[in-house]
Amino acid sequence: MNLLVLIIIFTAVGGFLSVMAAAVFLLLPDKQRNRVLPHGISFAIGALLAVAFWGLIPHAFEQVKPEMYQSLSGTILAGILGFFVLEKLLIWRHCHYGECEAHGDDVHEHEHNSHGHSHHHTAKSAGALIIVGDSIHNFVDGILIAAAFLTDTQLGIVTSLAVAAHEIPQEVGDFAILLASGYSKRKALFYNILASLTTVLGGILAYFSLEDLQGSLPYFLALAASSFIYIAVADLIPSLHKKTDMKTSLQQIGLIAAGVLLICLLHGIVHNIKV
Repeated sequence: MNLLVLIIIFTAVGGFLSVMAAAVFLLLPDKQRNRVLPHGISFAIGALLAVAFWGLIPHAFEQVKPEMYQSLSGTILAGILGFFVLEKLLIWRHCHYGECEAHGDDVHEHEHNSHGHSHHHTAKSAGALIIVGDSIHNFVDGILIAAAFLTDTQLGIVTSLAVAAHEIPQEVGDFAILLASGYSKRKALFYNILASLTTVLGGILAYFSLEDLQGSLPYFLALAASSFIYIAVADLIPSLHKKTDMKTSLQQIGLIAAGVLLICLLHGIVHNIKV
């Protein structure tokens, strides 16, 4: 199958799946949603780390000479630090009044603590910022998926699945903030689907530009790996430490292991299928 067609399919499916899965989560009663979401986060951590260390980083190093190993490692380090700075700069896109969690955990609390027209205006602005921020984030995801496909088809497939896995918890948080900002469920879904389409745009543009820049592909893979590592370690893992009982801890470890195992199995399965 044509590589461009594969990139379009997997960037579209990855973005659309995460939005629809998030929408399904929102339809669940609060009690069920709060019970299911942490399991999804644990699984996403395993998937992200497995794709980074099992797929992206080894493929990046395979494509460069030994004398370039240090610069490639430096790219991974710079990427992790860069994503930290970027999140610091963009964290306010999830905040619409006073102090708040980066991923919208305290939306309803802010709703109760705010007043009148000024809050409504600020909340609407927050909703718009979330849509813009997600569009940029998804565009970058599209570039990373395309870079993975241009390196190796199986790497592209598992990378797009890992992107979808980590987007679901984020999309749930974004949906919650949009609804709290006064958007109807239909409008929130529409704008999230619209934002997810920028993944396809990023993938198409990357296909036509990265193919002419084969030498830069290992560095894009390194950046993708640093993105996945940062999201897993800085954003997702801390949320698992809120519950410390033995049963929950064992469930978290088991689901992280399941995420790792699934990616390793997918690598093996896809490797044996001629796409």
